[in-house]
Amino acid sequence: MVEVLVMNILGIETSCDETAAAVVRNGREVLSNVVFTQIPLHRPYGGVVPEIASRAHVEKITEVVREALDRFAALDSAGRIDAVAVTYGPGLSPALIVGLNAAKGIALSLGVPLYCINHIEAHLHTPFLYDSGEAPAAERDVESYFPALGLAISGGHTNWFSLAEIGEYETIGQTLDDAAGEAFDKASKLLGLGYPGGPKVDAIAKAYYESFGSGPDAHRGWKASLEPFPKGQPREGVSQLAGLSADLCVSFSGLKTALLRYVQKHGELLETAEGEACIEVPNVGSVSVELARIVASYQEAIVGAVGDRTRTALRRGAFRSLIIGGGVSLNSRLRGALKKIAAEEGVELLTAKPKYCGDNGAMIAALAYYRQNLAGDEALAADVRPSLEV
Repeated sequence: MVEVLVMNILGIETSCDETAAAVVRNGREVLSNVVFTQIPLHRPYGGVVPEIASRAHVEKITEVVREALDRFAALDSAGRIDAVAVTYGPGLSPALIVGLNAAKGIALSLGVPLYCINHIEAHLHTPFLYDSGEAPAAERDVESYFPALGLAISGGHTNWFSLAEIGEYETIGQTLDDAAGEAFDKASKLLGLGYPGGPKVDAIAKAYYESFGSGPDAHRGWKASLEPFPKGQPREGVSQLAGLSADLCVSFSGLKTALLRYVQKHGELLETAEGEACIEVPNVGSVSVELARIVASYQEAIVGAVGDRTRTALRRGAFRSLIIGGGVSLNSRLRGALKKIAAEEGVELLTAKPKYCGDNGAMIAALAYYRQNLAGDEALAADVRPSLEV
């Protein structure tokens, strides 16, 4: 009988506005996972303020790491930490510095190796995570799902990757400007919906779809009512493509401009008149039907753009699965569209549990078991890489 080596890795993540730490065993089993979100701190500004994020990380990092270690000890009193992993890029430089310095100190104090991990690669590993005591969502060995098409879609990134195997990635498509999550947040701010925008846009659009009922023609009804916003298809040959195929890339700048012009032309959109038809949206409140229609139209343009590029990529490669990671993968309309596309193209769809879609330490610790971007003395001497690419 072959003895399986047990490796418990402490992961630390501070790339943006989440202070997170987790302990993961053998790259998949999550033994503890602690996330402190800074959303209330950034909400008054309509987006993440790097200086505020950095200060909050400094204030919370010790508490978050201690809680992650305490939860791990409560689950396995005899267990030990065998390595420390940390995000060193991409992300906000002031935020990354806090996590990297904390990880270096912890690794040195414990006398264990330090691994520096790419944040985007880690998002693509999240579908393989499962909580201790539960059955794995992806039942087979991780390697059996490759080659795969990877989609990292979040507030800061929208990228398509050809994944030959763990650690062997090629970027085949990307956004040329805003990421999908950023496009959602900017639209939400313009429409007065608040921050973060993604969940509110999703909830309002879903309520609008459901207002058409559940009959066989319901889908045709809300689809026909939408405003025809652009899906962001770049022109072939523009310099921003950097050699990538235009039909595997996306641009959301035109979509944002189209929404801005619509709002400027229809100023009444932002004010609900007395007696105007409204929809009650869970966790949002009362929204006028017209505003909901525009929100749904905007979301459908983003979902359509991402779906079109994903289908094209799947048809151009020999993939076993479609792996999706990142906070925007929580969008219910996007998940439904990609599930349909994966089924039609004959590949397996892998998505993370909701709590692992956003930034978290578990994905950092998990990926470190399989792949270390930087390790040992090189990691201890490493600096942050805010613009790090996969």
